[in-house]
Amino acid sequence: MHISYQVQAGDFSNAGNVSSNIKKILKQLNFHPSLIKRIIIALYEAEVNVVAHSYGGEVVCNIAPDTVIIVVTDTGPGIPDLSLAMTEGWSTATAEVREMGFGAGMGLANIRKNADELTIDTGANQPTSITMHFSVSTEVKNEP
Repeated sequence: MHISYQVQAGDFSNAGNVSSNIKKILKQLNFHPSLIKRIIIALYEAEVNVVAHSYGGEVVCNIAPDTVIIVVTDTGPGIPDLSLAMTEGWSTATAEVREMGFGAGMGLANIRKNADELTIDTGANQPTSITMHFSVSTEVKNEP
């Protein structure tokens, strides 16, 4: 199953809608709750990063029986120092974004903790692409 969604920059009132939609689909497909939780935490963090830090972007989700792959791509401005950005608590969020309760500096760290595989392609003044892989093993599938 291949699903894609557009994410608008600065649209905090809809931040999390993509994650909610994917969560509903995974539940309907009978994925285990613990796997769904990991996927949605990582996806939500990536989705909010697009809203807070970019000029907009796209979420593409590919769901197969043995794997879920999510690619979140934005239109910039990129992450100049990825290793610093992966540090828990480090954030470039504006004061306005922080006042709304976002920008705690846990986004990329939470994505790293929850994805089985993570690839981030970024740099200063270029788009960012985050690819998250989640393995679906038979022991985490719900019984029919």
